[in-house]
Amino acid sequence: MSAEKIENHITSNLLNVQKSAHFGYTFFFYGSDHVLPFVTIAHADNEYDKVSNLSREGVFRVNIGVSKVTFNKLFPGLKKEWDFTETNVFMPHPSYASQHFICVLNPVEDKLEETLKFIEEAHTIAKNRFDKKQLKKSN
Repeated sequence: MSAEKIENHITSNLLNVQKSAHFGYTFFFYGSDHVLPFVTIAHADNEYDKVSNLSREGVFRVNIGVSKVTFNKLFPGLKKEWDFTETNVFMPHPSYASQHFICVLNPVEDKLEETLKFIEEAHTIAKNRFDKKQLKKSN
């Protein structure tokens, strides 16, 4: 599945999603909270992020903010060295793993299905965070 099809899945199937593109990334936010995206899709290297070698033809990276539980199930111990250029493998995000972000380059087949499930989890987390902020504002 191409990056565009993943983007379309997000915007067509998940409620209250806003999209913004900058610096070779597409950011997906829940509602008007443009502080922390729940998913980004990196389409190209930039001066801050070259670790995945996204300048290769057709290569993109999906970054997803999952729960701590999910992150720890995927990466128990987190002591492995990662090749951030490898495709179709879930890895801790090279910069935002401490915030429970995972990434995958060009997911296909079973990894694509898992990617979409992780995106749905991230959307739920973002919705809950947004709702909590809105509740605080109204009190």
